This record gives sequence, C-alpha cells and structure tokens, in this order.
Amino acid sequence: MEVKGKVWRYGDNIDTDVIIPARYLNSFDPAELASHCMVDIDETFAQKVQPGDLMVGGKNFGCGSSREHAPIAIKASGVPVVIAASFARIFYRNGINIGLPLLEIGDAVEKINAGDVLQVDTTAGIIKNLTTGDTFKAHPLPGFVQDIARAGGLIHYIKEKGSL
Repeated sequence: MEVKGKVWRYGDNIDTDVIIPARYLNSFDPAELASHCMVDIDETFAQKVQPGDLMVGGKNFGCGSSREHAPIAIKASGVPVVIAASFARIFYRNGINIGLPLLEIGDAVEKINAGDVLQVDTTAGIIKNLTTGDTFKAHPLPGFVQDIARAGGLIHYIKEKGSL
C-alpha cells in the first residue's frame, strides 16, 4: 500500500489514554471515537485531521491500557498508517487486528516534523520525507499483515478466507 500525507507529530510514550481518553470509551462507534482522538494532548487534531494524514510518534507509542479503541480512533480519523520509533506490543497487535499499518523506524523518527509530507510504501517499508528529501527504511509489514490491512482488519480477512 502506498500513501502520501501530512504529518501529525507526537512524542515518546503516547499512551492509549491520550489517544482516546477513558471518558469516551462508552462508545464503540468508530466515528464517535475519532471525534475525540488525541483531544487531551492536541485538541485541534480531531477537527483538523484530513483523510490520508499520517501520525508519527516517538518511542513506545500506544503504551498503557490494552484497549482496542485507540487504534480504532486513529484509523477512523482517516489516518492510514502510523509511524513511530517503537510501539507498545499490545498496541501493535491491536493495530494489526483492526487493519491499521504500523511502521517502526527507530531513532530516524527524530528527522520527521509536524507538517512534513511523507510518501509511505508499507509493502517495501520505505518512507520518503518529501519536505526534507530524507528516506527512511522501516521493517516492511509481512505479507499476511498487509493482507489483513487490505481487508480492513482481521475479522474481514478471516471472512474473506471463508473461515467465519
């Protein structure tokens, strides 16, 4: 999958309570969750994010509670991929389960700033910063993870395979 978008940049240890605060967890509606995404750290995000914009975080992105609501809120905001130095493992797994590609690039993430425009190839793991000219190499997503993302998440993937 190839995407191009503007960067929304966040720092280290962005936890799931920041991504979607607990007071909004009474809904499972993706659009409702998206309307509150990042509100406690960036009150402009939900109103200003555009479909195709990219989220970039630092180390340990998605730490904290294991709630699936966090990657759902990001994906429902129109963000097609999240890039970070590293991800909390349960967030990484939840991202895969709901079909949100997550790419790790280590300390190279420090060369990406808010507002930069990136071109991302999740298949090859290539991230080009069109603003600065820098190119980064992430671990490409394994084929089956790409298939899950293309299907829109694990449940849809399994249904396509005829296992449900």
